[in-house]
Amino acid sequence: MKDALFGGVNAAVLTAMGGDLSVDLDRMAAHSRWLLANGCNNLAILGTTGEANSLGVSERIAVMEGLVARGIPSGKLLPGTGTTAIPDTVLLTRRAAELGCRGALLLPPFYYKTPSDDGLFAYFSEVIQRTGGDIKIYLYHFPQQAVVGFSVALVGRLLAAFPGVVKGIKDSSGDFANSRAYADHFAKDGFEVYAGDDSLLRPMLEVGGAGCITAAANVNCAVGAAVYANWSSPAGAEAQVALTATRKAVTSVPLIPGLKALVARNTADPAWTHIRPPHLKLTAAQEATLFAAFDASGVRLARAA
Repeated sequence: MKDALFGGVNAAVLTAMGGDLSVDLDRMAAHSRWLLANGCNNLAILGTTGEANSLGVSERIAVMEGLVARGIPSGKLLPGTGTTAIPDTVLLTRRAAELGCRGALLLPPFYYKTPSDDGLFAYFSEVIQRTGGDIKIYLYHFPQQAVVGFSVALVGRLLAAFPGVVKGIKDSSGDFANSRAYADHFAKDGFEVYAGDDSLLRPMLEVGGAGCITAAANVNCAVGAAVYANWSSPAGAEAQVALTATRKAVTSVPLIPGLKALVARNTADPAWTHIRPPHLKLTAAQEATLFAAFDASGVRLARAA
């Protein structure tokens, strides 16, 4: 898709933490710079991979402010600002807009598990009206985790009510038919559909999608960039094979601690393995499984500075 605001490869950025489990903004900024230098077009911070739902509202604001203060361009940031409470979502989304972020990625209100499309439409209407439409809204469809998701009908209704404001969706369902339905219905009107699964990047581009927003991009972004740049050629098909192999490797163990373990290995910095409960660090056996699987993919990471 041409002219997508976040078109290309977007890492769902890990949140670095110290030994006391506070956010380590210096490490996170250094990783963000590495990602932008090694194939990422933009950075989706404060998402599932970023442990956002283990962070308080003030911590999320501090992450946004801290990365910008450390030189990460706000226009490259797509922060996750969706919460179960309208006032918190509005506060976070407004702050993202004030900092110069072009978009915000919003989960649905996920605590109540059986909302109607009418209820979800009312929630997003309140958020958009209270934020004033100063920032583009990207929907985050992850039914395995949130349980609540976005039907094609609901997306269409939001687009009709808020044209130019509701701009795209990240589909982490892993269901390509669902992703394709979003693209088939809305991509012609400039709606940006992003794969949340690296193995679906090339298929998504083939049907008019805008790219990917993925956890594994923390470690495979250079390969994803090769797919994005060459998706319609044999070189793109070959790169997709490698990209899919890395995705399979990182999902051979619990995903977030596994990615932190890979970054720790690549940076020779064991502090990267710090993670907030209920997530736990990998065991030695899990690390061995992960490293063997990732190395077998043939992908080698550019050494972090």
